[in-house]
Amino acid sequence: MTVAFLVGCGVAAGPTSGSVSPDFDFSATDPLIADFVERNRLNGAALVVVHRDFGIVDERSWGVFDADRVSLIASSSKMVAASVLLALDDAGQLDIDAPITDVLPHAADHPDITTAQLLSNSSGLPGLMAIQKYPDYVCVGSHEGSLQECATAILTTADDDDGVVTPDTRFDYGGVQWQVAGAVAEAASGMSWAELVDKLIVQPCGLTNFAFNNPFSQIETAGFSHPPGFDNNPDVLVATANPNIEAGAYSTTTDYAALMLMHLRGGVCGDTKVLSQEALDAMHGDRISSAYDGHAGSHVTGYGMGWWVDRMTGTISDPGAFGSVPILDLDDGWGMLLMTESNSGLATSFAEKLRPLIDDAVAAALS
Repeated sequence: MTVAFLVGCGVAAGPTSGSVSPDFDFSATDPLIADFVERNRLNGAALVVVHRDFGIVDERSWGVFDADRVSLIASSSKMVAASVLLALDDAGQLDIDAPITDVLPHAADHPDITTAQLLSNSSGLPGLMAIQKYPDYVCVGSHEGSLQECATAILTTADDDDGVVTPDTRFDYGGVQWQVAGAVAEAASGMSWAELVDKLIVQPCGLTNFAFNNPFSQIETAGFSHPPGFDNNPDVLVATANPNIEAGAYSTTTDYAALMLMHLRGGVCGDTKVLSQEALDAMHGDRISSAYDGHAGSHVTGYGMGWWVDRMTGTISDPGAFGSVPILDLDDGWGMLLMTESNSGLATSFAEKLRPLIDDAVAAALS
């Protein structure tokens, strides 16, 4: 069964001042999503569409999903993590283009790495697939210890010498470089990661159920699929001083939609300037192309800071392994979030089928 509802309340999610929402019609997506859920035996799905001027213009759900359901979002955490670091850069507490040794003295063995390189998966440190290869990397997936202890182990180990390369010469997605970025944020600000996320993201954007944790050592995971043991309940996770920065967040669809709107609205949530336009441009731009003529797996795919860049369509995205797919069309001012509790391959390929339908519906409403 499909349950559709519009969300117009809340400062962060609502229309901009003086904007009257046109009649958006996204019903063409309904049979596709219903069939997708049934065919893949999912517990449900949610689709949210946002527009720069009109806020959340459509939010609908299937199965167990509703606006209050909390899901683990895996790598869809990255754009939020990058937002925290860029907010510190805006505030003058951190220079993302300066060596991380400026704030992390134990990074002396990696004197050339910058925060911008960490956030664009270009630091030269081995990426996601190397976590199990090096013993000092496994803290990334543990809720025990602290973020600073984990970063110190990563940056001082000699075990990874065979895998480290010169920064800005190779794109290697994910992994320990994001945990180091979190430690940089803590050291630069004098605050914990949880305090930073609450102060810089949750409070100004009015989020109700968004936070970072480290679920990977707390609940059983089934490879790159949403852990069934989470089941809409963040209380199954104990508090940790070592959250997983690249993939440890959880969110409702409405909360995540507010963050997407912030990225569409010049970095503003409600009346609060969360990020400067310069920071947004840095996150959204294809940094690996401009910095070292790189690509992210194929020549049609780039990467900014927390966002994949589609060089063909110009859209940006931050899909997660557990079935969340946020996509922004910056030129046309809209975004979509497909939320499932499945896996990245399934959800990402399906989201790409929905994207042109939503693009057409937005264009039709505004014509």
